[in-house]
This record gives sequence, structure tokens and C-alpha cells, in this order.
Amino acid sequence: MKKLLFLFLPFLTFAQTNLYENPDFDAIAASHKIIAMVPFKAQVKLRPKQMKDMTNEQLDRLEKSEGESIQTAMYSWFLKRKKRGDLQSVEIQDPRTTNALLGKQDIGYENLLEYTPLEIAEILGVDAVISGDYETDKPMSEGASVALGLLIGFWGSTNNAVINMSVHNAQDGILLWNYNKKVRGSLGSSPEDLINILMRKASRRLAYTK
Repeated sequence: MKKLLFLFLPFLTFAQTNLYENPDFDAIAASHKIIAMVPFKAQVKLRPKQMKDMTNEQLDRLEKSEGESIQTAMYSWFLKRKKRGDLQSVEIQDPRTTNALLGKQDIGYENLLEYTPLEIAEILGVDAVISGDYETDKPMSEGASVALGLLIGFWGSTNNAVINMSVHNAQDGILLWNYNKKVRGSLGSSPEDLINILMRKASRRLAYTK
């Protein structure tokens, strides 16, 4: 069986950080040929007045969009490192392929956590899987709260974000790497901004980009 991998994100100002690295990560990663990242499980915390003008369905769609945006941003980050020659000889599975393969097994954003990294890796045919959780708040003007349901798939201003990213080995499902970070953003912050700033430091301890 092949191995699986899951990733994490960044922002403007840093708070507490927790990092775990499996002592065998470098040796294990040396044999990896392809890794994949799944959508992050997102939680968007809104103000009570904003929530009043938003249905549960709209909030679910917003969180799904946030999680998929992080997945795409992480993929872009790896591609840029590969182009620069800063990535070991490992391929990155396109998120469209990842999500399509999962969809054929009736696995989507809503039930992704019901499956183990081993199961996900086998379905995707990869050596490692990058996954994670993402929690954010989006302070917006009172006038914008009514229109929030129209912002699905759009990154507005973000004040605080907590990212928890993990890499799991596909062969045995063991945790290879975990990075937990709380960061503060600014107006106009995007998933790409978040990932770029976070991975600036995290990549120094990530076997694929050391």
C-alpha cells in the first residue's frame, strides 16, 4: 500500500506554536513518490448578528469553501517550491483528482473524518496525506452581515485563525508531522497569504522541503 500526507496554513502575526515531528520522518519521506492533501475541516465563527442573517446551509457552504480554499492554497504552495527546486523528488496530486477519487467512493467534505488516513491513502493511491483543521472568525461591518450568504467561496477580512495540519504515512497510518499555529490576519488576507506566511517557518521542519 502507498503512503499518505496532510498539510497546514499561515498569516501576518504569530501567536503560540506547537510542532511534532516523527524522528523517522526524514527516512520515511525519502521513499515517498506522491503525496496528496484533502480539504481542511473549517469552522467559521461569526458574530451573533451575522449568524441571525445566515442559514445553517449557507454557513455549511461557507465552511466547505474555506476548507477547499486551504487545500488549493497548499497545493499551489508545493508547486511553487517544486518549480524553484526546493521540493524533494515527490509529486503532488492535483486537488481535483483527489476530490474526484474521493467522490467516486461517496466521500466528501461532510463525511471525510469518518475515514482513517490509511483508508484515504489507499483510495487516492498516494504515499502520504496532508489534512487539517482550520478555525477562523471574520469580523465584518453590520451592513455586510445580510450579504454574507452571497460571499460563499470569497475570502473577506479575517482577524484570527488557528491551523492544525498533519501528515500521515500511508503504509501504516502513523503520524509523521503535526503543526498547530494561531495567527492573526489583516484585511484582505487570503488562503494563499495564510499558507505562505505559515509555511515560511514550518517548511524548515518539513521533510519534503528541508
